[in-house]
Amino acid sequence: MDINAVNALPYEDFVNIFGNVVEKCPIITASVWSRRPFVSLPALEAAISEFIDSLPESGKEGILRCHPDLAGRDLQRGTLTLESREEQARAGLDSLNSAEASRMTRLNEEYKERFGFPFVICARMNDKANILRQLSERCQNERAVERARGIEEVKKICRLRLQGLVLTDAPNKL
Repeated sequence: MDINAVNALPYEDFVNIFGNVVEKCPIITASVWSRRPFVSLPALEAAISEFIDSLPESGKEGILRCHPDLAGRDLQRGTLTLESREEQARAGLDSLNSAEASRMTRLNEEYKERFGFPFVICARMNDKANILRQLSERCQNERAVERARGIEEVKKICRLRLQGLVLTDAPNKL
């Protein structure tokens, strides 16, 4: 699908196709639909980023709270979104050994208790070892720093998901 096809999509189709480029936040793509026509894929991505940036801090935290715990209950129960399931599997989070799984669970809980939202990282750009290292390190950040870092990771995830939907030869890395 090229940008002309994206611009020609009716509202319902646009939201159905792009509604999960930001995890479980179709309201974002619903809101940017009215900004068509987009001159390029980066322009669509910029519209989404601008929408996110315009939110108050509580709204940004809401976006972060829509993300599942990495290697958490949703992965074990099979209730992740298709996108999250594929991203976590690609990073090896669906095949943690028991020590890694215990550490991930403990760090996820520590992180959520400290910040009030789940740890977000672009799993497609990391492997399980780096994700565990980042989770451990980022637990030490201040809340405002971590909120901003999480939103930057959301934007990376969004970019890769958009590329996967629009570009036929989408790269694996940003």
